[in-house]
Amino acid sequence: MSEKTNKVGIITGASRGIGAAIAKRLAQDGFDVVVNYAGDKAQADGVVAKIEAAGGRALAVQANVADPAAVRAMFDQAEAKFGGIDVLVNNAGVMSLAKIADADDAAFDHIVAINLKGTFNGLREAAKRLRNDGRIVNFSTSVVGTKLETYGVYTATKAAVEALTVIVAKELRGRNITVNAIAPGPVATEMFFNGKTPELIERYVKMPPLERLGTPDDIASVVSFLAGPDGGWINGQVIRANGGLV
Repeated sequence: MSEKTNKVGIITGASRGIGAAIAKRLAQDGFDVVVNYAGDKAQADGVVAKIEAAGGRALAVQANVADPAAVRAMFDQAEAKFGGIDVLVNNAGVMSLAKIADADDAAFDHIVAINLKGTFNGLREAAKRLRNDGRIVNFSTSVVGTKLETYGVYTATKAAVEALTVIVAKELRGRNITVNAIAPGPVATEMFFNGKTPELIERYVKMPPLERLGTPDDIASVVSFLAGPDGGWINGQVIRANGGLV
């Protein structure tokens, strides 16, 4: 493990997949980490246990990011446990696919609630409560660039996140807080594999010039850069981490 930074990071949706990889990587970088989860306490506790076994400090906190009161309470718990907050990673997200003509109202509302309102709730709280010299990392998608059919509602929420990213970066002028977004391409997670045929997966593998799916650790490395000292001059940007897909 690295030297302690005495910095504190909140990672939303951190019980599995990309979020869990980010939590473990920032802990390895020396951050105290809040592992946010929506419903799966056992998985979140497992991430905390791995971080603590490696010598880090972590806290699992249940919060539905779509609920402003729950997000405020999560920030309260982070401050109570670790003394302050330096980094917010708005990673929590959901995806369901349908053509616009076939899109279901309940699915639309759910995707907007988590991906857009959830990110907004985190941004609003972080803008008020992050310590100076902090970092905010939001999550978009490379489908904002590829614009694939059936991804319309999901992609619309992420395009909105990209807009918020740049505006909040400007609004935090004077506090030395950077705000950026990462837009992954296909990443080998449960969410990606769900419902895809082997043939479709193989097609995604071949799309980028590097001819593989991304890994959660690939994305965690970009978060580590943006959250660390070497990323301090990157601000108001969207980084497409996708192996050259678009």
